Amino acid sequence: MENINYDLLIENMIGKTVERPNKNTNGTLSGHAAGEPFEKNVYHYLKDKYPQNIYKQYEFLNDLYLKNPLKITAEQRYALFDSPTILFLLSRGKDATEKWDPLNIFEEKQNDTADILFHKNGYFELIDVKTRNLSKNAQAPNIISSYKLAQACSIMIDNNEFNTFSLNYIEIDWVDSQQILTCKNAHHANIFKSNPEDLYINWAAAMQIQFHVCDIRQNWEDSPKDWAYCYIRNFVYSAKHRCDEMLQKYVKPFEKYLETYSSIAASPQSPYGIK
Repeated sequence: MENINYDLLIENMIGKTVERPNKNTNGTLSGHAAGEPFEKNVYHYLKDKYPQNIYKQYEFLNDLYLKNPLKITAEQRYALFDSPTILFLLSRGKDATEKWDPLNIFEEKQNDTADILFHKNGYFELIDVKTRNLSKNAQAPNIISSYKLAQACSIMIDNNEFNTFSLNYIEIDWVDSQQILTCKNAHHANIFKSNPEDLYINWAAAMQIQFHVCDIRQNWEDSPKDWAYCYIRNFVYSAKHRCDEMLQKYVKPFEKYLETYSSIAASPQSPYGIK
């Protein structure tokens, strides 16, 4: 149900250049410093193509609340969302939502679910832009919290809503030419078209799903409902395996000391006062 022509977007990005953020110092570029100007490129391209439908996440919330000035409590503002899943993915916390007003509008947050939103007729395409320096063999980037995605899938199942949104990722592969950064290639992937079994969860990195967009296969042919169930199954199995590993490595080797400590502490001569 894609409204955005991602093939045209990718074609348009290839060859695009942005000014090197620290060109005067030729210093090392962080991922965020290099990524931000390319993200703006994607945003401006989409805004030009779909002016009535493209937002930053915070822009969408500001627009929604500005259009409904009589809705002032968090509950009233949350009720403006037709989809419980979209409410979960896009809304801010209760305190921030209640404090919002036209003189205290939202600004961009780094932990927003999406860099860019496409919204039309109740359907949302959430878009996140990732960048990669082709001169480095970097670890795959953080895509989305595996726990957050599991929560979203559970809300989808509970509310029987499987066609209200998609999660899309754009990868910009760039090279550094000292004064400019040039996009040499670009890729698009919809996470709901990937096989959930292919999604790697890095539990040591805040439970983040990690992949290079160019590497993720788009081979899922079953329904979005099947995808949600399959993802939750794999998340639970992965979490159980992680828990078992934690127990074996961080608990089992030390339990014998607790048994020794308990016998010492229980003695009448114990300095610990534990009976």
